[in-house]
Amino acid sequence: MDTITIKDIARALNLSTSTVSRALRGSYEINPETKRLVMEYAERLNYRPNPIALSLKGSSSRAIGVIVPQIANYYFSQAINGIEAIAYNRGYHVIIFQTHESYEREVANVQAAVSRKVDGLLISLSSETADISHIKDLQQRNMPIVLFDRVSNDIEATQVVADNFGGAFAATEHLIESGRRRIAHLTIPPWLSITQERLAGYRAALEKHGIPFDENLVRYGTFGPDEAGQMVDELMALEPRPDAFFTASDRLALGCLAALRQRKMAIPEEVSLIGFTNLNVADLLSPSLSTVVQPAQEIGQVAAERLIELIERKQRATPVGTVKIPTELIVRESSRPAQ
Repeated sequence: MDTITIKDIARALNLSTSTVSRALRGSYEINPETKRLVMEYAERLNYRPNPIALSLKGSSSRAIGVIVPQIANYYFSQAINGIEAIAYNRGYHVIIFQTHESYEREVANVQAAVSRKVDGLLISLSSETADISHIKDLQQRNMPIVLFDRVSNDIEATQVVADNFGGAFAATEHLIESGRRRIAHLTIPPWLSITQERLAGYRAALEKHGIPFDENLVRYGTFGPDEAGQMVDELMALEPRPDAFFTASDRLALGCLAALRQRKMAIPEEVSLIGFTNLNVADLLSPSLSTVVQPAQEIGQVAAERLIELIERKQRATPVGTVKIPTELIVRESSRPAQ
């Protein structure tokens, strides 16, 4: 099949090539109806911009850098799918870097992305990152940056996140309404934005239902191997012991489930379990795992759209701010109400 060009689209729709070109870029100068006609026709004929031709028109590399803690994490693999879908349709390619939860590698990755002359950066902070001066430095040099998932209040930048507070509140309230009162919270390092937001949602649900917050029921992980087992041992040694666990990550959800089963704890008869996780096998586990699901692909799509707006410097680009996308509570066997 011959490659479809802007000229082909313009001829078919009886428009000028400049109008089609601006419509495909999402320009505010083109009225919405014309933009819709062009986009629908381009999609139907599988039109794709030529990144090399586009880059030759100016200094743009037509490349976006994406820095994430770990691609193997199912959440980030879904987010990257969303990012790549938007980037591809807009004529950009994606260069992916992993920090493996290391601040030092994050700084090195930022430098590597800049040396590759990317047009902008999408960043989800590592678990070690408290100092974001390396990101602020790039902003001062006019590098377009959007943070997603793990973000920071110390920088004025567009940020795209899940509703972590709302998701944690819903999960905790579900456990309370299922008859649980001693709800343990297994979470990740305390300085991360997602940790703080999920802890706040957990505490708010307890407060709403008149249950005092007990700091002894909260454990902070470090992404270490088998850390959930030690957390479970410490918590089950308390008196009275927990009757439910709410975990804040994929790793902790699976680790907690394994630890409880190894200790012959009946789920949900003796203890309930719910995880903040995007595991695609949650319904296949035994028992099937109740989860708060994050819209990872949508977060990736929105983050990419906002970054491309910044790169292309539209006069009507969306102002800097935080985009919060709702989560979904899915109740399965692991948190069935106590009999």
